[in-house]
Amino acid sequence: MSEKQRIAVGESVGSGDRETIELPVVEVLTGRGFVTGKSGSGKSNTASVVVEELLEAGYPVLIVDTDGEYYGLKEEYELLHAGADEECDIQVGPEHAEKVAALALEQNVPTILDVSGYLDEEAADELLRETARHLFAKEKKLKKPFLLVVEEVHEYIPEGGGMDETGRMLIKVGKRGRKHGLGIVGISQRPADVKKDFITQANWLVWHRLTWDNDTKVVGRIVGTEYGDRVAELDAGEAFLQTDWTDADVRRVRFKRKRTFDAGATPGLDDFERPELKSVSDTLVDDLQTITESQQREADRIAELERELERRDERIAELERELESARDVSAAARQMAAALSEERGTETPPPQATLPEVTMDDEFERLRSENTALEAEIEELRRRLDERDGDAGEAESDSGSESGEDEALVDVPIDGREREEGSADAVAIAAEIEAASRRSLCNERQTWAVIEVLAETGGATAREVEDRVHAPFQWVWTLLLELRECACVERTSDGVYSLSPVARDLVLESADPLAP
Repeated sequence: MSEKQRIAVGESVGSGDRETIELPVVEVLTGRGFVTGKSGSGKSNTASVVVEELLEAGYPVLIVDTDGEYYGLKEEYELLHAGADEECDIQVGPEHAEKVAALALEQNVPTILDVSGYLDEEAADELLRETARHLFAKEKKLKKPFLLVVEEVHEYIPEGGGMDETGRMLIKVGKRGRKHGLGIVGISQRPADVKKDFITQANWLVWHRLTWDNDTKVVGRIVGTEYGDRVAELDAGEAFLQTDWTDADVRRVRFKRKRTFDAGATPGLDDFERPELKSVSDTLVDDLQTITESQQREADRIAELERELERRDERIAELERELESARDVSAAARQMAAALSEERGTETPPPQATLPEVTMDDEFERLRSENTALEAEIEELRRRLDERDGDAGEAESDSGSESGEDEALVDVPIDGREREEGSADAVAIAAEIEAASRRSLCNERQTWAVIEVLAETGGATAREVEDRVHAPFQWVWTLLLELRECACVERTSDGVYSLSPVARDLVLESADPLAP
């Protein structure tokens, strides 16, 4: 790509001979831009003109469309339109973020990420955040000029505070993306509502008509008082263009009209006719659809296993009731036999239970074993679903904080009576642990290895424990399940297991109270 390549976006206004206004491609693709103006002033048209010219020159972009107004670009260009609506080429969620970023950046597929149709705002927010994160990570290696266009940027990086992880990710792109080749342009109706750090770091800015005092004051502070006073007088399509790659003063520019269908135009009384839109290749859609289908299969498998688990639990409860009834009948029979023996003065042995208790107990054990296997499979599937979005940093932070708790427990002095009580508790906990071991698939050595891992790490997932003790995942999972049942182990919502305080004390004292 030539460093001098430029795109024409409009012409100058009010300076004698009109001159064509051009923007350098590299600066636009890798820089930080800000386009603003009240509704109807032409800001979205300006953004579309810039995008059209880049697409015409062969450079892909990714547009975050918050109002569903950019699909008209498909009238002339083959773009992947991804979002939640049926009108999109493909319905996507956060799990598609990496693939969307790869298609746009690595395979040069222009993309509209349409977040306007999501009923769950958190899902839309996560989709944008993860897509931006993958773009940033991939650009660190590729270093390829690429532009991220974000509509309604004030919703993500507000001036008044309350910025979430998505906003911080966009700020990161604005501050550090340029050196990797990743540029960003934010578009907003209200510059007063956009975080000033983002605006002041922009190296090209377009100020369309603004009328609210708070907004014109922003223009006055950043561009100059003269422009703050005049920005309300601009005609539709006109703007003050401010760039840092020229020595020229701020220029008054009339941007040309976009060539493609204006999907964002205010509806009128004229007949609305949607133009014929270009389609992307089926292969691209199939790649994304495969992710969706895989996700659905795993979700369906979890639902199927949970239903099977529920049926087996009901069967266990039924067998327990039958067994209890059988034991009651057996006890009554023994009492009656004893009473008859006393009357006769004989020692007739009591009759045995008439129902096959051993057989029913065996059935219990079989069902419990199968349930444990089902729960292990459910846990593994959930882990694979969650693994895509897992954050190792949080786990390390949690581990560190719990490690601190361990140290605090060691340093706290206790008197003699508390020590005796603690010792008694430790004996009880040790007995619970060994009983849980016998009910699980782990042997005694593996059981205490698992306990020690949980004590050393302060908390770990079943998969992390498996790696440390070198035992099959299902064995470890059955033990953790049994330890939770006897309250020796606790589990957080994100799948991290940790010892209860008394169980942790038992290991920290390096003593097995049941050992000979």
